[in-house]
Amino acid sequence: MVILGQDPYHGPKQANGLCFAVHEGITLPPSLKNIYKEIESELGKPVEQNGDLSRWAVQGALLLNATLTVRAHLAGSHQNKGWEQFTDAVVKAVSDQREHVVFLLWGNYARQKGAHIDRSKHLVLESAHPSPFSAANGFFGNSHFKKANEYLIEHGKDPIDWA
Repeated sequence: MVILGQDPYHGPKQANGLCFAVHEGITLPPSLKNIYKEIESELGKPVEQNGDLSRWAVQGALLLNATLTVRAHLAGSHQNKGWEQFTDAVVKAVSDQREHVVFLLWGNYARQKGAHIDRSKHLVLESAHPSPFSAANGFFGNSHFKKANEYLIEHGKDPIDWA
């Protein structure tokens, strides 16, 4: 399982190395709130309202941003500084060296990473970004969490406990 984000959150003490995640005790960013809303809607069970997504990482989810650093309060400020080549290589390596990986590409920036994925041996799910500016344009109702787990089970892998 690979979830791709754009860049780290840029507010004080928000970024923790996992895309869409924040440290426990930090106010949930709007995109993460929308991710939780979609999970609850799809799966019909409440999600722990904690921004620490390491619970997904320990189950095998790689939560990767396309750009790994950002200047405080300036989203996208470290784009085109070389991170994209590194993260393209990571995505390509996962695609080349593994089978039956689910890639969740939310938003146009993440969709660009799809060019490095062998879609004949992986499931690639794309939709609008979970940001409040775009979630209503295809993120809500995308059923990605359910589809991802169905695919993992179908291929003999453990599903992710999203709650």
